[in-house]
Amino acid sequence: MRSGNPVLRDSTFQGLFAEGERMTLNGTVAKTGLLLLAVVTGGWTWLRFSHAAAEAGNLAAGMAAIAPFMWGGLLAGFVLALVTVFKSNWAGITAPAYAIAEGFALGGLSAIFEQRFPGIVLQAVMLTAGVMAVMLTLYRTRIIQVTDKLRTGIVAATGAIMLLYLVDMGLRAFTSIQVPFIHESGAMGIGFSLLVVGLAAFNLLLDFDMIENGVDQGAPKYMEWYGAFGLMVTLVWLYLELLRLLSKARR
Repeated sequence: MRSGNPVLRDSTFQGLFAEGERMTLNGTVAKTGLLLLAVVTGGWTWLRFSHAAAEAGNLAAGMAAIAPFMWGGLLAGFVLALVTVFKSNWAGITAPAYAIAEGFALGGLSAIFEQRFPGIVLQAVMLTAGVMAVMLTLYRTRIIQVTDKLRTGIVAATGAIMLLYLVDMGLRAFTSIQVPFIHESGAMGIGFSLLVVGLAAFNLLLDFDMIENGVDQGAPKYMEWYGAFGLMVTLVWLYLELLRLLSKARR
């Protein structure tokens, strides 16, 4: 079983058999909801940015006020994600901590986008929820079957996009060159963002499938937290890509 999500990979549930309580689908859904609620910490970063920017009369002051929390949240989230991947039995602690750290980062980033494009954050949140609901419906009704060919295609495409992003980051860090269609707001740039949003949406199907397989295999109860964590990683990616797409459309 393959997934484009590096968290929910082939071996995630292999060799895990519960001696006591087992992982359930309802339990995973409930824990996903709890993790998403933890992102409310982003509201604090948002308010801090807005207050500092309004008080000083410029966005630079807002950026300075939230920079430690935003970058600290990104770094802490990355470390906690790695710990969760390699120590899945710690997910009950590390997954909520990851959600809180990610909330600080997303709150700051969302506030910056909102200042430039008023109303964009609400649109991105609603679209993220809508896309998830649609993909879950398509998966549960088996309108889209998660086959080996579909998995292979999505994983290959996701890997290609991640490689392209890494190349762009490297070029921007060490040269003045950047991959144009990733950032431009023309037809090609918007088309690229639509493609990536669609790819993130299809990754949700693979996540649902991997979680369902974990339930069927009788994985331990703590894997509910791990499954919720993996799903949240994809949802964060989808939200960020929707923000990028909407900002290109606004420009």
